[in-house]
Amino acid sequence: MRYELFIGLRYLRARRRETFISLITLISILGVMIGVMTLNVVMGVMTGFEEVLRDRLLGINAHVALVKSGGFLTEYGNLIDQVLLEKGVVAATPSVYGQVMVTAGNRVSGVVVRGVDPDGVAKVIDIGRFIKEGSLQALKTPHTVQIEGRSVSLPGILLGSRLAGQLGVMVGDPIQVVSPLGTPTVIGVVPKVRRFVVEGIFDSGMHEYDATLVYMNLADAQRFFELGNAVSSIEIRVENVYRAQEVAGRIQRRLGLPYWTEDWSRLWPNLFSALRLEKTVYFLVLLLMVIVGAFNIISTLIMTVMEKRKDIAILQSMGATRRSIRRIFLIKGCIIGTVGTLLGVLFGYAVCVLIQRYHFIELPKDVFLISTVPVRIYLTNFVLVAAASLLICLLASLYPARHAARLDPVEIIRYE
Repeated sequence: MRYELFIGLRYLRARRRETFISLITLISILGVMIGVMTLNVVMGVMTGFEEVLRDRLLGINAHVALVKSGGFLTEYGNLIDQVLLEKGVVAATPSVYGQVMVTAGNRVSGVVVRGVDPDGVAKVIDIGRFIKEGSLQALKTPHTVQIEGRSVSLPGILLGSRLAGQLGVMVGDPIQVVSPLGTPTVIGVVPKVRRFVVEGIFDSGMHEYDATLVYMNLADAQRFFELGNAVSSIEIRVENVYRAQEVAGRIQRRLGLPYWTEDWSRLWPNLFSALRLEKTVYFLVLLLMVIVGAFNIISTLIMTVMEKRKDIAILQSMGATRRSIRRIFLIKGCIIGTVGTLLGVLFGYAVCVLIQRYHFIELPKDVFLISTVPVRIYLTNFVLVAAASLLICLLASLYPARHAARLDPVEIIRYE
């Protein structure tokens, strides 16, 4: 063991009359530890927010949507064939969108209808993993229910969990779907009303979708909105979600106007940009906690230098170079920073695991798109935080170490 390392380690242990320095050293370690721990937890939470929101939004929405400017898609079968020829496209399915009101008893709610092909949509989005009761396949065929003592065959509909709670219905209950457009008659516009039976309930964990979205069979939606064989859009799934914009551009160039595409990153650009910005800002702000801990390291080393002036002079008189003296105090500062960083990483990882496993921090469901705080644990985040902390602690140790190396041993021995 080089003597610089031995002396640096020795200076970490204080003698009886130097207990105050030991206390400051402990405070320095705790300061770095708390800063690193907080930074790791916040980075994990912000990464979790971004990934969970993206996964859930893409579980409900397609990676790419193909629409026709100013109208509906009629010969969508040929369009789907052309889309599937494009490299990177996994699947495509037609879809119908419309706004309606749903009623059950005296309860009413405005919702968005998505008419889908149950077989095709399962290849494009992951709605199946959100279904808690019933199934998407049940939308294929009508089901018989008892209404006022009569057996009635009704088409199926899939509701969000929040919407089902607002309407007070569950699987097997009938509801009414009312079109705001209505049907013109001699006495005026009569709202178009059709009965459906609840065939399933999904829970995406996102309040906005669970309270305002319903699914029905594509053919039922086309009949209800009187679209004939037309659809609103073609929903597309790609191999790599991060290349969706590139694939969407190629599809648009292939088909040309009046068709245009929209990928998932353009649907919520402000949301994900805000999340990335917040993540960066939080990182920089919380890094200040580590810097505060580094100031404690500076204070500790300066006090140690002042206390060890005589020892430094003796070492230099015995042949120790200025570089060796500087290295001794750099070693002490780096050890304080390393111990604090390692403890911060360990405690930060433990807190992240607890949040990830037990979900004990809940969020207001009417404010956030998710109900609990998400956490994602990535080695790269921990390495980034640890590297930043160690660099700050190293820089904080430079000034006291250089100050110690510049002390004049002759002057110290003469006056002490």
